[in-house]
Amino acid sequence: MFSLEDKCLLARVTQEVLEYCSPFTCGDEDLDDFFINNAIAYEKELMGKTYCWVLKDDVTKIVGMITLANAGIQTTHMQNHPRRKLNDNITYSKQGRTYPAVLIGRLGVSQDFQGSEYRIGTQIMEFIKDWFKSYDNKTGCRFILVDAVNNEHTLRYYERNGFHPLFPRVTDEKEFYHIPDSENLRTRMFYFDLL
Repeated sequence: MFSLEDKCLLARVTQEVLEYCSPFTCGDEDLDDFFINNAIAYEKELMGKTYCWVLKDDVTKIVGMITLANAGIQTTHMQNHPRRKLNDNITYSKQGRTYPAVLIGRLGVSQDFQGSEYRIGTQIMEFIKDWFKSYDNKTGCRFILVDAVNNEHTLRYYERNGFHPLFPRVTDEKEFYHIPDSENLRTRMFYFDLL
């Protein structure tokens, strides 16, 4: 199996990296556009940081990209069921209104490295989980959040990687975010507990 750790280097995405590397495409126009045209501006505005994995034997080839940002899970206005589910594994005396989290803003795998023989998406997810549990993590971070595109393929990917919907039903999520019943829910909020 292809090993992200053995065959790739992690780098922060800068203008120089984007100019040096071959154009990145994951097959999703919105993601490609963000990584190539908006990631640098996003970082300048302190909205998130984008990282990429490049091949060790061809550093012009980007294998995958991810954008991370600080976030939190606000429980104050949540319904009882999702709030209890979050609180289940947190020591009672430490339960609060907001729990620290990191948000996966964007995640893309190069079309050249998609498929079960590579498992790049899962390897990136394992890296992120380990990174935010590691001793040298700069801040406390209990959860990983993702506002996942609401389609079967994407939601199944996050579920396979141990994520759970923050709201058990679409109607609960719409109510929390004040989205009218008549509108489609474009994304679903999922979380992973790092402990």
